Amino acid sequence: MPRTHLLDTSVYSQPIRKKMHAVVAARLPKLDQSQIAISAICEAEVLFGLKKNGSQQMRAIYDSILRGRFPILAVDADVAATYADLRADCERQGAPVQDMDLLIAATAKTHGLAVVTLNASDFARIPGVVVEDWSQPPQHTNKKESGSSGEEA
Repeated sequence: MPRTHLLDTSVYSQPIRKKMHAVVAARLPKLDQSQIAISAICEAEVLFGLKKNGSQQMRAIYDSILRGRFPILAVDADVAATYADLRADCERQGAPVQDMDLLIAATAKTHGLAVVTLNASDFARIPGVVVEDWSQPPQHTNKKESGSSGEEA
């Protein structure tokens, strides 16, 4: 199956949390693992959280459940160029976005993937990025391109 989804850190980290978000627990198993990837940024954020926490138990859980589970997409020259375009667009609109979120969005856009997140508002101002909000149960259509009004012409 083709890759279709890029998990952001809020979703990627769910399997190692004490209590997994109910929507993520229901939706993640429905995707074939070959459809899913993560950004190197998400991996870095999870690894930082583990280092900061210092728990050997949490690190062991990560090693057994998440480590190597999904392909990690690098921030390469193409992602960097997309990041530059997205950041410039956001700043022109007067809607700056956190760099890590922009890098995750740029990775998704470069690879033609939907960003899967529990924090859709973090990506709402980034134009041209497809976002799936997994904080709520799915509606009839759960994909929304951020930066658009959602109205058809």
